[in-house]
Amino acid sequence: MQEKYILALDSGTVKNRAVIFNRRGDIVSYAEKKISVSRPHSGWMEQDPDEIWSTQLWAAKEAIQLAKLSNSDIAAIGVTNQRETTIVWDRFSGRPIYPAISWKSRQTDRICESLREKGLQEEIRQKTSLVINPYFSATKLCWILENVLGAKELARKGELLFGTVDTWLIWKLSGGAIFATDYSNASRTMMFHLRKLKWDADILRHLDIPKCMLPEVFPSSHFYGVTDAKVMGSEIPIASCIGNQQADLFGEACFHKGMAKNTYGEGSFFLMNAGKEYRRSQNGLITTIAWGIGNEVTYAMEGSVFVSGSTMEWLKEGLALLKSMSDSEWMAKQVPDSGGVYFIPSFRGLSAPYWDTQTSGMIIGLKEDTNRSHIIRAALESLAYQVRDVYEAVVSDTDTEITDIRVDGGASQNSLLMQFQADILNLPVIRPYITETTALGAAYLAGLAVGIWKDVEELQSLWREGLRFYPRMPENQRSSLYDGWQNAVSRIMGWTK
Repeated sequence: MQEKYILALDSGTVKNRAVIFNRRGDIVSYAEKKISVSRPHSGWMEQDPDEIWSTQLWAAKEAIQLAKLSNSDIAAIGVTNQRETTIVWDRFSGRPIYPAISWKSRQTDRICESLREKGLQEEIRQKTSLVINPYFSATKLCWILENVLGAKELARKGELLFGTVDTWLIWKLSGGAIFATDYSNASRTMMFHLRKLKWDADILRHLDIPKCMLPEVFPSSHFYGVTDAKVMGSEIPIASCIGNQQADLFGEACFHKGMAKNTYGEGSFFLMNAGKEYRRSQNGLITTIAWGIGNEVTYAMEGSVFVSGSTMEWLKEGLALLKSMSDSEWMAKQVPDSGGVYFIPSFRGLSAPYWDTQTSGMIIGLKEDTNRSHIIRAALESLAYQVRDVYEAVVSDTDTEITDIRVDGGASQNSLLMQFQADILNLPVIRPYITETTALGAAYLAGLAVGIWKDVEELQSLWREGLRFYPRMPENQRSSLYDGWQNAVSRIMGWTK
């Protein structure tokens, strides 16, 4: 029998990837292309939707060519994406009416404040589990409708479409035939009812968003349709759609309640499988939909940290303390510890579990003998401390014992950081053998939909451990360091007020 492969399209914040996997879950080929970013004003971040599409299409075709495969060898395509990033386009011409507003952009602060003043926080939290924050898609959509001339009228006439990046890519892949998203991405918009699994009419009315703009919502593992032969050269099934952090959770084989992962990317994202039953956080976390398979939905507890890996990028570009990102581990090893220095990288406010937008970054504990290695080490340690903050909130919310943490993302390759993470959590930290877990999660879900794999038990058998870091720090030292971190964070709460 001819072997079939899965093509995973992984559209990230700074690059688009395409990864082809075989039935054993091995990477057959890989292609990537960077995406440019625009910052027209302080705190704003935008991208070109057409560039997002063209780079993703190039990567897909390049991966097939590199693998020396034909389209007939591809059993299905899975799509995973940077979440919350918002795109609005003309239904008929297919042209975006404004740049994609990134999940990282803060340009909707005023709209968020207005919604809070109207007393909508509790209703939105009850239905969506989300706090009113520029992070989520709804206020980005409101901003586009308010600021693009004629947009609101066109939207009411049904001439405009809204989507996160997954919806945009699937619409383009299908030549405009498929206008859809999945539960995981819809749950990040601040417009989707997490228990009823549908767009919430009351929230849409409060925000003055026409429902006809919104995509149809399906399970994550689902036959969405096929690609347009004019786009891909032939019709290929599109069989999964999932937000990137939920894809990581699935790709890390966290299929059972209590299993958790953390991804170190531009931000840091801690997700724990919370099972089939919805449960609201009482500690500043978000309940999100992890994935939908068939008639079943799995929920997750999530703590999103806005600034993680981009901390190290700032040390390189902003302060010129690093020549390259890979230097960070070697530089940090030049000192035994941070020398009492704490680095709080709240450049866009504190996110989970604090949700304090009235903060800015801080480096504290400087002394005459502090050098750049201390600051670099403190910056690395801040990534681990932020994960501990979220971990503590998850445990408090769920009374669930987490036995280990699976990790992925660029900074997970830093072994010094992973050892400190294990030490500060007092848990084993496991780095997988296959590090492209986002693409792998999308591939697994697509493969389930088209019968490449039978069930999650079969997928569980494919997951392979790479390297395990065991905690070895004395408890008194662990407690002292984390107390110092919490003390430092308390100093910047509400700083900009």
